[in-house]
Order: sequence, then structure tokens, then C-alpha cells
Amino acid sequence: MGKTRDQNNVIITGATGMVGEGVLMQCLNSPEINSVLVINRKPCGYTHAKLKEIIHSDFFDFSKIESQLMGYNACFFCLGITSVGVDQDTYYKMTYTLTMHVAQTLSKLNSDMTFCYVSGGGTNEHSRLKWAQVKGKTESDLTKLPFEQVFNFRPGFIKPLPGQKYAHKFYKYINWLFPVGRAIYPSGFCTMAELGQAMINTLSHNDERRVLEGKDIIALAKE
Repeated sequence: MGKTRDQNNVIITGATGMVGEGVLMQCLNSPEINSVLVINRKPCGYTHAKLKEIIHSDFFDFSKIESQLMGYNACFFCLGITSVGVDQDTYYKMTYTLTMHVAQTLSKLNSDMTFCYVSGGGTNEHSRLKWAQVKGKTESDLTKLPFEQVFNFRPGFIKPLPGQKYAHKFYKYINWLFPVGRAIYPSGFCTMAELGQAMINTLSHNDERRVLEGKDIIALAKE
């Protein structure tokens, strides 16, 4: 069911990473987004009339900045770490515990919020892979919080936007694979523009809790 809002004020985390930066760029260029707040440990390097930035080092304690987090109706949560080379306890803390702390704080402060969480392709709470289990548990527990909506995004290969500063360097060597992969396996390949626009388009929905695989992201971006 569609919903019209007078204002779309969005919080973005992870704006110094490839996904967060791409979502930020899409939001800044979108007439549907009125204001953007990014919460980072270091400056994101962007300036814009509708952009505000909070530099905050401890994502496990938002008590000092809670007053600045009210009045937002969406959070696009793009913060995360790779499981490669990270012990299980650290990965759990930085993936599940951190995400849930931020989400619990925001759900307490903003009752009409849509929360979009970027987990990734292959996420499954019942997988044999520990990283997939942790992200699956995170997805599941986010849906239990008192948000208006929760969307769990599971992109695979993401083609960066032109001009991204934080895109992984290896993408420039493998971007040629994108049209081939998209043709063979559409659910595993989306563009950064599609991911960002799909998140923006969740704000015209109402009272939904969904998992979005690659094909779902592409379809939602076209709405």
C-alpha cells in the first residue's frame, strides 16, 4: 500500500564505504529526499545543502547524540565489515550487536521510521556459514523492533556509480563482467543507482517487512 509523506528525512550510516556512499549520492540527487544526516567516525567528504554530518566514534553508545536523531522517518543502514580475517566474536559484535544498538535507539526516537538494512546475498539464519547466520539473525531481530517498516536488502555484485570515492579498487577491473552476469543471473547483479533508488522507493510503501533479493531490488527501483 502506498503512502505519501510531507517530508523524507533520512539517516545514513556507512557513508565512507562503497554502499553507503552510493546511497548517499542517490539521496542527495533525489527530489524525494528533503534532508540527509550521516553518522560517521570520520568525515565523508561530501557537502550539500540538505546534508548534515555527525562525527561520532562510539556506535555502541548514542546517548550523547540522541537529541540530534529525532525527526527522521528513515534509516538506510549501510555500515558493515567483512568476515574475512575477523574472529567470530568480533564479527558478531560489529555486525549484530552494533546494528541492533543503532536500530533500537532509532526505533525509540522515531515511531514512524522505515529501516533499510544492507545484509547481502547469501544471508540465511540457518546457513552453515557463520557470517550468513549472523546477518540472518540481524535481519530477523530487526523485524521485531517497533519500526513502521523494515526492509532487508540482499544485493550481490553491485556496480558503483561513476565518481564514487570509496568504491573498491578491484571493481574497475571487473566491471566488464556486469552485463554478462546480469544477463545470466539477474538476481546477483544490481547497480548502485538501483540499490539507492530502491531504498528511496520504500518510503512510498506502508507497514511492510520484507527481504529483498537482487531481482526484488531491481523491481523496486523501477516503481
